[in-house]
Amino acid sequence: MTEQLATMEFHPQPQPGEAKPWAFPAPQRGALDNGLTVLRCHRPGQQVVAVEINLDAPLEAEPKGLDGVATIMARAFNEGTDKHSAEEFAAELERCGATLDAHADHPGVRVSLEVPVSRLAKGLALLADALRAPAFADSEIERLVANRLDEIPHESANPARRAAKELSRQLFPAGSRMSRPRQGTEETVAAIDAAAVRAFYEKHVRPATGTAVVVGDLTGVDLDALLADTLGAWTGDTAEARPVPPVTADDTGRVVIVDRPGAVQTQLLIGRIGPDKHDRVWAAQILGTYCLGGTLTSRLDRVLREEKGYTYGVRSFAQVLRSAPDGTGAAMLAISGSVDTPNTGPALDDLWKVLRTLAAEGLTDAERDTAVQNLVGVAPLKFETAANVASTLADQVEQNLPDDYQAELYRQLAATGTVEATAAVVSAFPADRLVTILVGDAAQIEEPVKALGIGEVTVVTG
Repeated sequence: MTEQLATMEFHPQPQPGEAKPWAFPAPQRGALDNGLTVLRCHRPGQQVVAVEINLDAPLEAEPKGLDGVATIMARAFNEGTDKHSAEEFAAELERCGATLDAHADHPGVRVSLEVPVSRLAKGLALLADALRAPAFADSEIERLVANRLDEIPHESANPARRAAKELSRQLFPAGSRMSRPRQGTEETVAAIDAAAVRAFYEKHVRPATGTAVVVGDLTGVDLDALLADTLGAWTGDTAEARPVPPVTADDTGRVVIVDRPGAVQTQLLIGRIGPDKHDRVWAAQILGTYCLGGTLTSRLDRVLREEKGYTYGVRSFAQVLRSAPDGTGAAMLAISGSVDTPNTGPALDDLWKVLRTLAAEGLTDAERDTAVQNLVGVAPLKFETAANVASTLADQVEQNLPDDYQAELYRQLAATGTVEATAAVVSAFPADRLVTILVGDAAQIEEPVKALGIGEVTVVTG
């Protein structure tokens, strides 16, 4: 009997194509008759359209004693309109497969819509209704205020959030809005009612000072007609530009311990204020900061995590607080992480040694090359979704940057050398000009931290 061997038919192995040059997509800029600025970006294949609305309603515009009113207003945008109750509005969003979110931050309020392109007309109509005629019903505002009041104790109990709150309080003058919690305190939030929300809305929310960013596959979509029928129906007065005070901060080297008796870990947040994206040093600063603590292979992790085992990870970052071409903007430059309580002193000692080594010896070419590969090489993947593109374009608008800024930033990162990146990160994190916040057990960590000599040590209640 002849044995028959099974045979397999293999399909030809796919061959890789030639790599195509990539650049961050450039938007088309225009405006509606009501003054609303519009940026549109056609992204073939992106069947979920992302819409970002920038509203010129910054936190510093909140009335005295009503910190958090911008946040409550933002949350109330999807809680009913003149056409739909809160429940009906939520049902309409769900019916067209859309999501609508909003949040308030120092530069202003952002409203975000994601909707399938096949339901874009309906999604834009709901978004326009939310901006044009929000209900701000007493019962809904009361519920949102109660929810916010419930959140505050949980945030205070979170070591990372508590550290961020303390760093802001320490860095900025007491009269600055940046020194106080973004979403308000128990006292200020409790004072917010529907009348206060509506007054803030009527004073600051209008199309003439807003921007809409629309990103997705717009093939066959008459976007001009859709916008005219929806966001174009939103009306409002014009407004003069509001003077923006410069960001000032005190980065005198010092340590503040937020006492948490019995804590088994110490949350650390080390920061100061530095230049924003309008400064020519930004690209080098981003590159150097990434080398210092941007990923698992960065220098801080290599020493504190891999060599010493003090932590699961320590990160350094730069976060824009307010950006302005006239030099009045600023970014938060910070190092954050957590270490076990007994090793708080040794961990801080080694962290400062890393900073001093940077100043004395600099970064290596290998560190610089890895950072460029990670920051620039993954950019096409980072911006595969319409939402990420729309968010970045809205960031550029919010930060008063040109439409081609992000594309230019990647070119600058790729061209930045090791020496330039070293100088930038050393300038960003000078060992003697950092405010250190430690949330932990003061009884165990105060004396070891004092012995380091990195600044005057103060203990505050947790």
